[in-house]
Amino acid sequence: MGQDHEVDVLIVGAGPVGLFAAYYSGFRGLSVALVDSLPELGGQITAMYPEKDILDVAGFPVVKGKELVEGLVEQAATADPTYLLGRTAQTLESTADVVRVGLDDGTTVTAKAVIITAGIGKFTPRPLPAAAEWTGDDVAFFVPSFAQYAGKDVAIVGGGDSAFDWALALEPVAASVTLIHRRDAFRAHQATVDKVLASTVTVMTNANVTRLVGDHGLEALEVEDVKTKTSSTVKTQAIVAALGFVADLGPIQAWGLEVDKRHIVVDSATRTNLPRVFAAGDITEYPGKVRLIAVGFGEAATAVNNAAVAINPGAHLFPGHSSEGS
Repeated sequence: MGQDHEVDVLIVGAGPVGLFAAYYSGFRGLSVALVDSLPELGGQITAMYPEKDILDVAGFPVVKGKELVEGLVEQAATADPTYLLGRTAQTLESTADVVRVGLDDGTTVTAKAVIITAGIGKFTPRPLPAAAEWTGDDVAFFVPSFAQYAGKDVAIVGGGDSAFDWALALEPVAASVTLIHRRDAFRAHQATVDKVLASTVTVMTNANVTRLVGDHGLEALEVEDVKTKTSSTVKTQAIVAALGFVADLGPIQAWGLEVDKRHIVVDSATRTNLPRVFAAGDITEYPGKVRLIAVGFGEAATAVNNAAVAINPGAHLFPGHSSEGS
C-alpha cells in the first residue's frame, strides 16, 4: 500500500511540461507532487530519445534531450516536489473543493488542483511485421544510447522525424546507415530530409522489409520493392523500427474529461470540463493547437497561474516575472 499525500497541485505526467509546471507551482508558493507511470523523470524524452538533438526550445540553438531534462529537473527542484514515479494514476474524483486521484499502488493524492501533462499517454511502438518471429535483441523501437551501434551496419525503418533524426545521429557512429521507407514521400521535416539525403546514409524508398536473416544474431534483412516486387539484401547487425507509436490515454479516458481523438479539450485558461482539473502539453486540444515543447511550457505556466486562482480566489492571475525576485 502506498502513502497518501495532500498537496496544492498534483501534476500527472513528469515529462518536460510537467517538470516546468512543478517549478512554476513552487514559484507561485504551491506545494506540488508529480506522478508518472515511468520509473524516471523526463517522459518520452528520457524513455525514447535522450541523445536526440532538440532544436526548437527557446534559448538553446541545440540541446540534447537528456541535457534538457537535467536542466528541468534542477529547475523543478526549487519547488521541493514530491515524485511518485513508476505509478499510474487510475482514478480521479473532482469536486468543487478538491480533487482526489487514486494510484495503482493504493496511494491517494488529495490536491486542490490537478494539471494533466501526460503527453500522449501510454505509448506502444508499432511493430515491424517482418520481425514478429525474431527472438534476438537486434530490433529496437527507439535509441536511448548511440554507443551500442558503434561500428555496426544499422538499418532504420520509417519515414518520420525520429527515423531521420536517428539516421543523422548514427551516421558518424555506425559503420553504415540504411534508411528504408515504404513510400517515396516522407513525413519528416524537409530540412532534416535534405541533410540525410546529402549524407552518407543510404535511402531506400518504395521498399518493405520482408525478412530478417541470421543464424547467430542478425546478419541482414531482405527488402522488397513495392512496385517491381524484386528483392534485395541489406547487410545489417541492428534495426531501428521507427514506425511510430499507438497512444492510449488509459485510465484517463474514464475520468469524465471531454476528449477529442485521444486529446483532452481545454479552454484558453487550460481548464478542462472538470472543476479544478487543468491540462497542458501534447495531451491538450483546442483550436489552433501546435504540439511543440515550447508551446507546452507556456501552457504549463498558464495552467499553474489559473490553478493558483482556483485554489485561492484572492490571488492574482499574473504573479509578476520570476526575474523580479521575491
